[in-house]
Amino acid sequence: MRIDIATLFPEMCETVLSESIIGRARKSGAIEIHCHNIRDYTLDKHRRVDDTPYGGGMGMLMQAEPVWRCWLAVCELLGKPPHSIYLSPKGETLTQQKTIKLSQKENLFLLCGHYEGIDQRVLDEIIDEEISIGDYVLTGGELPALVLTDAVARMCSGVLPAAVCFEDESHFNGLLEYPQYTRPELWHGESVPEVLLSGHHLKISQWRNQKSLEITKEKRPDLYAAWLEEQNAQKE
Repeated sequence: MRIDIATLFPEMCETVLSESIIGRARKSGAIEIHCHNIRDYTLDKHRRVDDTPYGGGMGMLMQAEPVWRCWLAVCELLGKPPHSIYLSPKGETLTQQKTIKLSQKENLFLLCGHYEGIDQRVLDEIIDEEISIGDYVLTGGELPALVLTDAVARMCSGVLPAAVCFEDESHFNGLLEYPQYTRPELWHGESVPEVLLSGHHLKISQWRNQKSLEITKEKRPDLYAAWLEEQNAQKE
């Protein structure tokens, strides 16, 4: 998979994406990520990419032309338009199921807004969908783009040692993850659950499944209800 991020702050994105698991995956070639500075595509000699919004209002608005030229350059590199996403609080809320679908795409283009947003005309022209990481507003789209990139990239082949590394976690199957424990066996008077020390793989699996159900029902009753509904639908 290749992910292209269009931003006013490519260094910020590169700093995060060059570290840890994603950084190692980039170096190994398991995933390709490129950060593009939208200012490089402006025709303004002062590298301005924003202007005042028509109709008045506070703040500045990113212009259509630099964004368009950046997107077009990526299209030319790829030989085709990528699946293009605008990170916006008006978009569909990001979920694990959404990241699974996006991880199956060959190319993603992530557009980071700033200031008061981006001229609607270029969004209408190039964007396939808008995605939000939650019901709140940030100063720019860089953090959401990094969250989306991390969530998608970790499911790409070769990024993690095996698929079980992400399949056996919260949200992947609709439930929250079971509790985890490591050494020492006794800490602050609390012992690791005995079943985890038994070496009985079936009993351990059953215990983990049961704990996932209990935790989801307690902490996220909405997810639990959706999971139950899906299970009942599969039986019909």
